Amino acid sequence: MKKVDILLINANVLTMDEDFHQYKSGAVAIIGNSIAAVGDQERVLKEYEASQTIDCGMKILMPGLINAHTHVPMTLLRGLADDLRLDVWLMGYMMPVEREFVSPDFVQLGTKLACAEMIRSGITTFNDMYYFEEDIARATASVGMRAVCGQSVMKYPTPDAKFFEESLAMSRDYIKRWKNHELIVPAVAPHAPYTCTPEILQASAALAIEFDVPLHIHISETASEVENMRREQGMPVVPYVKKQGLFDAKVIAAHCVHIDEGEIHTLKHYNAGVSHNPSSNLKLASGVAPVKKMLELGLNVGIGTDGPASNNDLDMFEEMRLASFLQKGFSGDPTILPANQTLLMATRMGANALHIGDITGSLEPGKRADLVLLDIDQLHNSPHFEHDPQGTYAQVVYASKASDISDVMVNGQWLMRSHQLLTLDEKELIIASQFYAKKIDTFLMKRETSILSKLIAIGGAAEEESFEIQAKVRVKDLDSILQKLHSPEIEIIRKRHFKEYDDYFFFADVDQGMIRYREDDFIDDLGKVENVRSRLTLIGPTNEGHFGNEVLLSRSRYLAPASQTLRFYREYFKPHTEKEIEKDRRRFLVKYENTEFFINLDEIVVPKIGYFLEVKSRTWSRQDAENKANLITRLIQALGADIEETTTEDYIEMVH
Repeated sequence: MKKVDILLINANVLTMDEDFHQYKSGAVAIIGNSIAAVGDQERVLKEYEASQTIDCGMKILMPGLINAHTHVPMTLLRGLADDLRLDVWLMGYMMPVEREFVSPDFVQLGTKLACAEMIRSGITTFNDMYYFEEDIARATASVGMRAVCGQSVMKYPTPDAKFFEESLAMSRDYIKRWKNHELIVPAVAPHAPYTCTPEILQASAALAIEFDVPLHIHISETASEVENMRREQGMPVVPYVKKQGLFDAKVIAAHCVHIDEGEIHTLKHYNAGVSHNPSSNLKLASGVAPVKKMLELGLNVGIGTDGPASNNDLDMFEEMRLASFLQKGFSGDPTILPANQTLLMATRMGANALHIGDITGSLEPGKRADLVLLDIDQLHNSPHFEHDPQGTYAQVVYASKASDISDVMVNGQWLMRSHQLLTLDEKELIIASQFYAKKIDTFLMKRETSILSKLIAIGGAAEEESFEIQAKVRVKDLDSILQKLHSPEIEIIRKRHFKEYDDYFFFADVDQGMIRYREDDFIDDLGKVENVRSRLTLIGPTNEGHFGNEVLLSRSRYLAPASQTLRFYREYFKPHTEKEIEKDRRRFLVKYENTEFFINLDEIVVPKIGYFLEVKSRTWSRQDAENKANLITRLIQALGADIEETTTEDYIEMVH
């Protein structure tokens, strides 16, 4: 007889293999971290003997569940802000709190808290995207769970990186260290197309391809995301990211709520995996993904909980039940997404969606011993009928609860036995999490007066590039500058003429920054107003970095459309003081030494402080900012202005 380490006998085995084999009186043999045999108990016992034999008491023995998309440290932000639109929830609460509190200690604690919850929910593998991902990987490995851990990259400053080049470098180093780890699959995670530049998407794809690791990204989560992409890029989200070369990598696309059949075909063609997150999508009113069509076209679709701040739990039994019911309800067909297919999405198909189906997701010889025991002898799951073999799947998906999971094994090691966690101390984790909650509460109570929160609550707010490079030069007149603009070394790409009316709101707390309400009157060649645009800008406190005579301004800016009157905003924001500036502006987008700059020729009319040449550019990249800053001096000189007349003050600072 063959010797193995563990024999699990007297179990109702659901293999979730290609043929959906079930063994009502089944057994599983385990050697080391892998499965040696699965089958009828009588046959397995004839072929194998073990150092340890465990009677499963006719519980269901099945593969561990795969949580195909989450942000595990956000357990520490659970219940922080609920019943809000996605943009208000994300930009008004999550990101500001994360920037204040997220640290290696934060993510390790949040990860362990999440692991405890997921183990109790029968989850053995999860797919994560967050900050300080190496610390998340380290915490997960210490617990003994399996995970795909994706280091977040986005154009905004994040808790672990001031700019995206730093995030990409961090991703590379992390992937190098964790590649081929026994439990952790490292990945790169450009957050979403709307939070990443094309450069970020392309670099992330190249990194994933270089190391043959997954690329985890949010795709088409909301209708507004898709509408914005169509308006700005002339195409839906999936074609846009395809254009950036994203699908040359092993993509895991979270959400995909608002995609059409053509986009589904694209995802299938490139073997991208999809994570369906029903609870989160409903709670944030994002919609219901076309899972029925995805499955019909052969796409690998897993099920995810999303982060516990937007769900608000990590219970895969809730997700399975809801995923099945939603497709039935929206299709009008109760046969859609039956229980066995739903469980498949939460196990083997979910593993395939994460590109790790070769090692986990089903109970088959050679795969890792990632499995759970589920007790269906409970009041809410009684009685049991035997006439239909599909009935067992229905018991798991429609009637079972996370609390019915009694035992969990990952990689051949027990993480929970008889409902007792073996690698975590729940009580300590709960106490430590409440400590963070108190600190965050204090921060948020103070922040209720935040001007940024109020701006975002209006809707449509978006953060501008991190770095604004500008130089402002006082000049005697603008005519000579206009003449120099037509020199051969300067290419004018486009030009505009504005009358700009700016009202600045100042607040007693200067750290809040200032709000600018701007009305742009577009002036045609005859000097008439042809269009009017109004918008709000929250300008953070100045943080200047100097490059010779030029200035690198790293100041946060948030833009929002201004659909209300100036009177409305004055009453809404309740500024401490207010100042006005009126100017005549001729704006040119030019190319100088193969680099684009905006040139503003300004006459400040109210108050009358003279004429100015302003050269500026914006970028998310610090390196690009430095390169552009070095060009500004030469451009100013090419325009015939006196570099000694450069000023570092904004117009409002000249009059304030």
